[in-house]
Amino acid sequence: MRTIGVVSVARSDYGIYLPLLRAITKDPELNLLLFVSGMHLSPEFGSTVNEIKNDGFEIAAEVESLLSSDTPEGISKSIGLGIIGFSQTFCKMRPDILVVLGDRFEMFAAVVASVPFKIPIAHIHGGEITEGAFDDALRHSITKFCHLHFVSTQRYAERVIQLGEAPWRVHVVGALSLDNLKSVKLLNKKELGDKYQLELKQPPLLVTFHPVTLEVEQTEWQVRELLYALEATKMPVVFTLPNADTAGRSITRMVRNFVDTHSSCYFVNNFGTEGYFSMMAVSAAMVGNSSSGIIEAGSFRLPVVNIGNRQRGRIKGANVIDVEYNKESIIKGIQEVLNPHFRKSLHNLSNLYGSGNSSDKILKVLKQISINDNFLIKRFHDLSCEGEEE
Repeated sequence: MRTIGVVSVARSDYGIYLPLLRAITKDPELNLLLFVSGMHLSPEFGSTVNEIKNDGFEIAAEVESLLSSDTPEGISKSIGLGIIGFSQTFCKMRPDILVVLGDRFEMFAAVVASVPFKIPIAHIHGGEITEGAFDDALRHSITKFCHLHFVSTQRYAERVIQLGEAPWRVHVVGALSLDNLKSVKLLNKKELGDKYQLELKQPPLLVTFHPVTLEVEQTEWQVRELLYALEATKMPVVFTLPNADTAGRSITRMVRNFVDTHSSCYFVNNFGTEGYFSMMAVSAAMVGNSSSGIIEAGSFRLPVVNIGNRQRGRIKGANVIDVEYNKESIIKGIQEVLNPHFRKSLHNLSNLYGSGNSSDKILKVLKQISINDNFLIKRFHDLSCEGEEE
């Protein structure tokens, strides 16, 4: 039996992982070790570790790492604590393959800690670009640590190979989160309203704004411009919680103050996959800078106003328009996507990130790959020659 370790550090990656976690637990040839860390263990971010337990997954280890600070020093110290915590965990239990996802600093800590233990690593969602966040550097760094790469598009596969990874290690599987569309039963407006205390007589704007970590000094100005724009639309708004990044608390404080003075605006700490997908299905548009607007929203043919630089570099569908941070640009973008002609133009939109069969593709590779010296010892694949052979 092959043991597959999976690292989850936030509600965002857990929702993506769900189809794969279920597939691993159902497979008689695989054993799951689920390592939980980061925002999952923080009451401030909803203690979403409880959601994992309620879904019936056994947690192999809870790795405390997140300091109650969103300063640059606090984030750096959290990375250090994460490395220490995961090193202690891997000393006690060592999976045959460790699966990691994305670009969070907590995920980076787990990857660094695994290296001395010679644990093979598989990375989901490599090769992507987010120019406005230091996550961009973390994602590409994780790529160089990893032995397998499950990317969401061919363009991202080419970028991973450009980073020196052998082509046989790179697998185009689509976006794993889209597999959830086959299993999640969407809530209707009444069910959403009852569960999350929302008034949804009119389709709202679904808004998530994360810190743009390479522009952290501008955070409060950026959020003020967004709130000015939202106020000008006079539409109901549902906000979700930003990530535990530098200046994240400033965003939360400003949004909560806005919600307190606007009766048609709401703030939800944690929707979970069911609630979040359901909100996408009933919303008029998404506004902000979340990757969910780039990857998942297309499956709902949902218009998206993508603000600023955080997602700059990612492949975007026709449902996404890019705007600047100032309120005039945001207002203009919202008006554009709310035009009935824009929504009508998305009628035949297909999602660039796949159709929802990623977990089967990933599972097949995890089961069949031979863990030998050729797999463990990486050679740099130079684009000017044939490079590493399988």
